[in-house]
Formats: sequence, C-alpha cells, structure tokens
Amino acid sequence: MKNNSEKITINEGGPGQVLKIAFPLILSTSAMTLQMFVDRVFLMWYDRDAMSAAMLGGILSFVFFSFFLGTATYANTFVSQYDGAGMKTRIGPAVWQSIYFSIAAGLIMAAIALFSKSLIAMVGHQPTIANYELIYFKILTIGSMPMLVDSSLSCFLAGRGKTWTVLWVNVVKTFINVVLDYVMIFGKFGFPEWGIGGAAIATVIASVATCVIYFVIFLLPIHRMNYSTAYFGFEKELFGRLMKFGLPSGVQFMLDILGFTLFVVFVGRIDAVSFAASSMALQINTLSFMPMIGFGMATTVLVGRALGADKPQIAQKTTLSAAYITFGYMIVIAAGYWLFPNVFMLPFEAGASAEQMEAMRPIVKTLLCFVAFYCLFDTGNIIFSAALKGAGDTRFVMYISIWLNWLMMVMPSWAAVTFLHGKAKLYGAWLGLTAYVCVLAILFFLRFLAGKWKTMRVIEKVPVFVGNIPTMPTVGTESV
Repeated sequence: MKNNSEKITINEGGPGQVLKIAFPLILSTSAMTLQMFVDRVFLMWYDRDAMSAAMLGGILSFVFFSFFLGTATYANTFVSQYDGAGMKTRIGPAVWQSIYFSIAAGLIMAAIALFSKSLIAMVGHQPTIANYELIYFKILTIGSMPMLVDSSLSCFLAGRGKTWTVLWVNVVKTFINVVLDYVMIFGKFGFPEWGIGGAAIATVIASVATCVIYFVIFLLPIHRMNYSTAYFGFEKELFGRLMKFGLPSGVQFMLDILGFTLFVVFVGRIDAVSFAASSMALQINTLSFMPMIGFGMATTVLVGRALGADKPQIAQKTTLSAAYITFGYMIVIAAGYWLFPNVFMLPFEAGASAEQMEAMRPIVKTLLCFVAFYCLFDTGNIIFSAALKGAGDTRFVMYISIWLNWLMMVMPSWAAVTFLHGKAKLYGAWLGLTAYVCVLAILFFLRFLAGKWKTMRVIEKVPVFVGNIPTMPTVGTESV
C-alpha cells in the first residue's frame, strides 16, 4: 500500500495526469474547431465574401459575448477548488449562480441586436460584405442565451475533471451543427437556401440541443444527492464572489477579443483579397490554437483542484507539465505551417473559385509564417494565464492584457493600415499582432514564476452548508 501511495503522489501533477484530463478536452475543442472550420469552408464554397463576413460578424458578436462567457465560465474554478477541498455540496449552487448570470446576459445580448445596423455601419466594409455581416451578427446576438447557459452547465463536468462526458456532448453538438450548416446554407433536403443566415441559425440550434443534454446530466439523482444540483436558490454571497473573480476574467476576455476585432476591421479596409487571405490564415490558425485551449482548461481545473486541497507545489508541477506538452505540439504545427502551407489551404480550395484562390495563395503563405512564429509563444499565453486564472489571479491577467492589447496590437495595426503603402499595410498589421502575442506570453510566464498565485483562493475557507437542505449520503460511484 505504501508503494502505491507513493507512486500516486509522485505522478500527481505529471504529464500523465495532465493528459488524462486534457485529452478529452483537446478532442472537445477540436470538435468545436471542426465545427467552425466546416462552417467557414461551406461559406467559402457559397461565396468568398460570406466567409469574410462570418469572420468579422462572428468576432464582433463575440466581443460582447466574450465578456459574459468569460465571467460565467469562471464557475469552472469554483467547481474545481470546491472539489479539491472536499466541499462537494457547494458545487451545484456555484453552477446555478453561473446559470442565472448567463440568463441575464442572454437578455442583454438580445437587446444589443437592436443596434446591429449602427455597429456594422461603423465597421465601414463594402456593402455586400456589410450585409452578410449584419445577418450573421444579428442572429448570433439574439441567440446567445443557449450558448451561454450551455457553457455554464459544462463547468459542472469540466471543473470536476469529467472531461470525457464534455467531449461526447460536444461531438453531438458538432454533428448537429455541421449537418444543419450544410442543409441551411445551400438549401438541401427541402430547406430554403439561407446562406450565411443558415450558418448562424445552425449554431444556435446546436447550442439549444446541448443545453438540454447538460441539464439532464446536471439533474441526475446521483448529482442531486452528492452535489446539491437541485438547490437552485440565489446566493448573494456566492454570486458576489463569482462576480469578484469572474468579472475581471470576462473583461480581459472581452477587451482581448475587441482588440482582435479592431485588427480584423483594419485589415478589412485594405482590400477584399487581403481581408479574405487574413480570414483564411486566422481560420487555419485555429487548428493549432483551439486544441491548446483544451490544455488550458485542464490546467485551470487541475490548478484549482490542487489549490483547493492546499497543494500549491502540485499546481506548479501541473502547469509546467502542460507547458512542456503544448510547446512540443506547437513546434510540430509551426513546422507544418512553414513547410507545407498548401496542405492547410486544400479544404478551402476544394469548392472555391480557382481565380480567387490563386490571388490569395501567396498572401496566405506569408501570413502562415507569422502564425508559425507566434504560435510557439501562444503556448505560454494559454497555459500560464490558465494557471493564474485557476488560482484567482484574474486582475493581473486583465490589466496586463488590456495595456498590451492596445499598445502592441491595436495602435500599431491602425498605424500600419493608415500610413503604410501596398503590402506593407497588411504585413505591418500582422507584425503588431505577432509582437502582442509574444510579449504577453513572456509576462504571463514571469508572473507565474513570481509565485504570488500560490496563496490565492476563490472559495470560502470553511465548509458552508446550504440552509434547509438535509445532510445527504455520499454515493461512491458516479456514472458521469
């Protein structure tokens, strides 16, 4: 018994444990990446301008959405720390506070849709692209509530390390979205041809289906007994703590997306070919970026669980293990972008205009060289910021992201597009994006090394029992 116990301790926080939690999340985020990738490929086949518009329309919608998403999904850290501290009956109430926030946020997002025309007009893109952007933006903002509630509910599983269940739910979601994309964009099997509007509607319907699945799992009898998931009361103190730590995370996420959106807006003002090439390069970039989000999510969960159990040394070991694995992956992907760029363009080329592809190809190849360089640093960006958030160090992440975003990406990109000439406009803007990603990763790494995060917690220090709920027996075996 002693040897087995020592073996478990030695392996705790190592690459094996990280992969056990992260692998399903990697597949899960890869499924979401596939969903987005297929969506853009179908739109490229439908109309090049529709693909470009989906990039900007989607990002503009996500600027507002990301604030609420970053705040709501911070419940992940609460769930993981409560789980690590053995305070399991606090997990259900924590998730319910996130759900309430998501419902309110969904109503605000729907209200933002009333200003769709004004927001799209401010972008200043060509009329054809602007019309597509308006349709995509409006549908996504109106349909935001199920997407937010879906994310809140997923925290119940992901925060406890039940990542295989999250994977299968997302596989179902991706399947529904891809099928509906095809029939609604092109008007197949009796559906009208809705084009870019069909792509947005498919995304909303898939999220509604996912909400139903997550709610069924969340309210299973075993979870009502062990995690008090049936207790849906509003807790002012718990909700306040979720806002205290979650709002900075949401603000950082939103302003990061806003900066990136302005980058896309500036590039879109150069010319249609440069805009389409940038949209394609950024979409290809998600192939490397999104799977690493799975490692980031796993890092947040494991760091939160270790700190909840008062094991900061395990939290540090976990973070470094995740960093080593992701950096190795990024080296392989970067080499692929550099050496075989045409391979990554093949899906877009299959159903697109040969003339349009030939105009875009050399530009995309050059932009993938930028991506190949900065994606190596993005490893630090994802993993070390995830560790800081898993501890509760959200204010630092917010402040440093805000300053660097504007000083190193937004303002240099605007200056490049405004004052440079020819291709220097495009490549100058991309240089600003690359510098931002690299410097941000270095600063997150230095903050991690400083170690202040090891003393932080988001949960209360002593178990809190919800009033009027009798003590429930703990069931030893869980199905999900």
